[in-house]
Amino acid sequence: MSSLQAKRDAFAHPVTIDPPVPITPAEDAAGKAADMLRKTAETGRVADRAGRRRHRIAGLRELGALAISLLVGLIAWHLLTTHRVSAFVNFSNVPTPLQVLTAFAANAGSSAFWTHIGVSIMRVAASYGLAAAIGIPLGLLMGHSRIVRFAAIPYVEILRPIPAVAWIPLAILMWPTQEASIVFITFLGAVFPIILNTMHGAEQTPELLVRAVRSLGAGRLAVFRYVVVPAALSSIATGLAIGMGVAWFSLLAGEIISGQYGIGYFTWDSYSMVRTPDIVVGMLTIGALGSLSTWLVRIATRPLLRWQQKAR
Repeated sequence: MSSLQAKRDAFAHPVTIDPPVPITPAEDAAGKAADMLRKTAETGRVADRAGRRRHRIAGLRELGALAISLLVGLIAWHLLTTHRVSAFVNFSNVPTPLQVLTAFAANAGSSAFWTHIGVSIMRVAASYGLAAAIGIPLGLLMGHSRIVRFAAIPYVEILRPIPAVAWIPLAILMWPTQEASIVFITFLGAVFPIILNTMHGAEQTPELLVRAVRSLGAGRLAVFRYVVVPAALSSIATGLAIGMGVAWFSLLAGEIISGQYGIGYFTWDSYSMVRTPDIVVGMLTIGALGSLSTWLVRIATRPLLRWQQKAR
């Protein structure tokens, strides 16, 4: 009876179903836009993952190429020195990689070797900092002002080709200490690449940007600060990197002639005392310090160029 009564109640009170609410065109468009945004976001995430994967693969390939290149160089060095090849270039007196490694291990345990390295680093830091402090403002002014450029360019072009070794006798006579003369010679090597690269970067400022800023009421100082300086940042970074390499080259010349400490003096003293493996140790140490310092300069200047990467 209960089931019969339930059926009767169902017929007596039928269930009503609400009609579907119609979707307005605006709601339909909003839903489609939301679906499109979700699909776009998902596509972007997939593209980002693919880009990171390609970047990792490219990085591994670059490391592999670097390792293979170094390995080939070491093998060639080993074969040429162990077989004492003498064909136009004489390798019979060049130490083998194992001899150089043994000499480096012996020097690494000596405090005098690290003193040489520390003295050279301090000299480069002082001279390079002075070169950057003078070279960047002077290069910007030379690139922005024709009067400053024509007033300073004769000195730059005449002094720039003079090698560091030619400055050594005059530097010793000019400065009261050997340390000051070495810093001066290293400064001369670093300052000219910084000046010239900065000047060319300022000269290449797009004239359209200058006119646009001036049309908005900007004065010469504002144009220089907000247009010329940002436009020259890439060239400034390049000049700083080149100047660091030339600074180590110039330092070596100064330390060989008038130094008592420094990695350049260590290399020259090794040649005088016929410590052939130590000569190569000094050369490789100079190369490693120069490469490391140049890499640090590039890392330090990278935040200044972040806006260019975003623009790309």
